[in-house]
Amino acid sequence: MSRSTMSASRQARCLIAVALFVALAWPETSRAAVTLETNIDSTLTLALQKIQGVPLTLEEATNAALQQSTTVRDADAALRAARGSLRRERGAFDPEIFAASVRSGVDQPTASPFAGAAVLQTDRTDTEAGGRVRLPAGTELSASLVTTKQETNSAYSALEPQYNTLGRLDLRQPLLKGFGPGSWGERSAATREYEAAQARYDDAVLEIRSQVERTYWDLYAAERDLGVQQIIRERAAALVQETELRAKTGLVGPGDVASAKVFLAEQEQSLIDREEGLDSVSDQIASLIGRRPQGEAPRYRPLDSPPRDFALEPQDSLVARAMRQSLEVKSAERDLAAARAREQSAKWNMLPSLDVVGSVGGLGLSGTGRDVVFGSDTLHTNVNGDFSDTWTQVTKRDYPTWSAGLSLSIPIGFRAGSGEHDRLRGEADRAEQRLIAVRRSLDERVRSGHRDLLNAKRRLDAAQSGVDASLTRARIGLLEYRNGRTTAFEVVQLGADLASAQQRYSQALVRTAKAAAELRRLTAEGMPPLPPGNHQ
Repeated sequence: MSRSTMSASRQARCLIAVALFVALAWPETSRAAVTLETNIDSTLTLALQKIQGVPLTLEEATNAALQQSTTVRDADAALRAARGSLRRERGAFDPEIFAASVRSGVDQPTASPFAGAAVLQTDRTDTEAGGRVRLPAGTELSASLVTTKQETNSAYSALEPQYNTLGRLDLRQPLLKGFGPGSWGERSAATREYEAAQARYDDAVLEIRSQVERTYWDLYAAERDLGVQQIIRERAAALVQETELRAKTGLVGPGDVASAKVFLAEQEQSLIDREEGLDSVSDQIASLIGRRPQGEAPRYRPLDSPPRDFALEPQDSLVARAMRQSLEVKSAERDLAAARAREQSAKWNMLPSLDVVGSVGGLGLSGTGRDVVFGSDTLHTNVNGDFSDTWTQVTKRDYPTWSAGLSLSIPIGFRAGSGEHDRLRGEADRAEQRLIAVRRSLDERVRSGHRDLLNAKRRLDAAQSGVDASLTRARIGLLEYRNGRTTAFEVVQLGADLASAQQRYSQALVRTAKAAAELRRLTAEGMPPLPPGNHQ
């Protein structure tokens, strides 16, 4: 081969290498404007298209994750449990009706001539019905009607059968223990816990959205890094071939060939690492959405690109808005309110029991009257009727009854009540400290995310400048290598620097998008949460 032919071959290889570096490092927005003599399109885009995988959009990943996320399902189950607890506590103040009926009979041998029979047979039917309710203030009300029907074979029974009815309204009003907060405290706590569970469910939905988006951009960066590494590996292989060719002609020494081979070996290993990194992030996506890539595809591939423009408000304003809207803060506040409600209830219930008790009612008596023969006398009764007559007597209170009084109970030592109050006060103090910690953590994370977005343009500009500078160095290095003014070792170092600069640009782009996703979650500005149960 003539020297002119070899020179032309080397020039062609160098031109292709320069084109590869140009296409690799040029920003995505300006790649289409690049035109080379070899008509090479975006090398990185071509490399990315060759990567195998199932295409996946961010919206598809988010919707699938909301359907399959164990975190969201767990939060939904906790919400349903809290709703059940609230219904149970509210049900403690629901009215209750009751009824009972008992039929009994007794055959009693007698020795008294006044028993009315040698074997006194008595059949009795006791019926009770009524309603009761406990009010949130601790008041207990009960209204009952008790009726007894008695039948006997006693010759001295003036009524056969005989009806007795008792109607009564009972009242018990606690004045200390069990009053007010001591009665409704658990219901108030259950209400606050339900609100906390609702906030945690909504936050779980927003967290999954944010986590999927952040992981999706990690997948984007990992695929981009793999594409860059594939190009660098191919360039390293081409450099080995070119260096071996130049060594045969005596233009370079064995050291240059060894440097090129070392660089190729390093890029081979880096390529494996990058591929494993992409597969690892794809596995994370698969875990979030609850399904693996279908068919023989080894991984998922992102179809969307991270956004670059973000609206940004002043830092203090953003922090204040996050404090107002954060679902983490809201759930912690409701947990504290529930703990304080229980503490207040225990504070009342550690007091002695002092209850006002009273009742009003009436009696009724009726039955089928009959004459009673007692010796030579015949006794007549004026009572003659049925059960309805006894009910009329009770409602009109022909024979009234009443009672009123106080009931006092003082525990000696007060250890049970005061100990429970101390325990619940400690739990409330712990909930308060958790709220403070959540607010501090939220402040820190919001400010960190704000800084990421605030510096986003500077970071991207700096990364772009690094890519441009690395590209220029690589181009000059290739020209110097072609003219014999530098070594293969220096060329491979320039290639590695260019790869690192391109990867830093990808990471800067992804870091900004992830920060924006996290800020939307912290300020509760994600897409509207799904209603509980919709993901089942």
